[in-house]
Amino acid sequence: MTSTKREFTSVEICAGAGGQALGLHNALFRHLALIEIDTNAVATLKANVEGNAEWEGCKVKQADLTQLKPLDLRLELELEAGDLDLLAGGVPCPPFSVAGKQLGRDDERDLFPTMLDLVDELEPKAVMIENVRGLLEPKEKFQGYREELLERLESMGYEKCYWEVLEAKNYGVPQLRPRAILVAMKKAYIPFFAATKPQRQPLVTVGEALKESMAKRYADVDDPRSDEKFQTWLGRASKGVAPTLVGGSKKHGGADLGPTRAKKAWAALGVCGLGVANSYEDMIRLDSQSRDLFAKDGPKLTVTQAAIIQGFPETWKFSGKKTAAYRQVGNAFPPPVAQAVGEQIIAALKAAREAGVVASVRGERPLTVERDSELLFKLADLSAPVIPEPADRGSDREGAVVG
Repeated sequence: MTSTKREFTSVEICAGAGGQALGLHNALFRHLALIEIDTNAVATLKANVEGNAEWEGCKVKQADLTQLKPLDLRLELELEAGDLDLLAGGVPCPPFSVAGKQLGRDDERDLFPTMLDLVDELEPKAVMIENVRGLLEPKEKFQGYREELLERLESMGYEKCYWEVLEAKNYGVPQLRPRAILVAMKKAYIPFFAATKPQRQPLVTVGEALKESMAKRYADVDDPRSDEKFQTWLGRASKGVAPTLVGGSKKHGGADLGPTRAKKAWAALGVCGLGVANSYEDMIRLDSQSRDLFAKDGPKLTVTQAAIIQGFPETWKFSGKKTAAYRQVGNAFPPPVAQAVGEQIIAALKAAREAGVVASVRGERPLTVERDSELLFKLADLSAPVIPEPADRGSDREGAVVG
């Protein structure tokens, strides 16, 4: 019988709508905190986590990471350095996306340094970072920056398990969605980590994934075209997986399923990519059946169906209006991929524990005014004033405001 006990803890930054969090939860991590800045995404996390017994003890925290001090977070979560099993996060992708300017470290949205500052303070046993494939391909583009990040991890006692592009379609997600996944662990755990990519799953087509929900959408509409249109859609949608969903930006207009090339790929699967469909209630109220179900290229996806394409269960609730909810879906990390990687990490942690391995932490670091002023105040013996050492900021790098 498979154990469902949650023995290993995690903290996640840039949690978004919870795709990675849900996947790691399904891998049996026990989340201590999910940290996100976007108001709608925070509402989504709270709607699914708060009051849910399976997520007991998980704090949903709205915060700008560039303003969040790593020490403050550790103290808030009542953690000692080295207590945490996994620090995970999908740091913002625009600095490395081929759809942008690919400014890398020069992009103010690059949060890799901020992530590593948290690693430095929390000293988790494992680190998992997700980003777009543009960070790894072409190999030469950001090679120097990647090496710099890995060198900093090594200086903190970590070693790379792998930094590879994983395709969501290989893990039961009906979508391409390639993502660059970095997994690193304290060096003591490396011998217990299988140096392979997660186990692949059978391919799931768009038709297989959406058959039930699309049949219901057509059946709910009293229209003589419904059955024929559904069968036509099913025949086309069963031919393959979807292109990568695109969440878009707040700076641009309403939601759609991506650029021209992606829309053509969606059309080949019987889906109109020019927008997102209204909910059933709104479709009837707005009389938008022709636009939402009977468009020339096929039906538009609802937010719920887009979430299914992303690997979410239908029970996961998304907060905000249609466009805001869709953007959360489009920017999410597919839960099944996160689960596959999370299971690898847990297997390594369990094997190391059974072997009696305990990774060392770097010990007490000197208290400084800049880093630990509040803690100094609390701990100081008022009869003997503490004279702190000067702060060493040599390894610090500026973070950026999350856009």
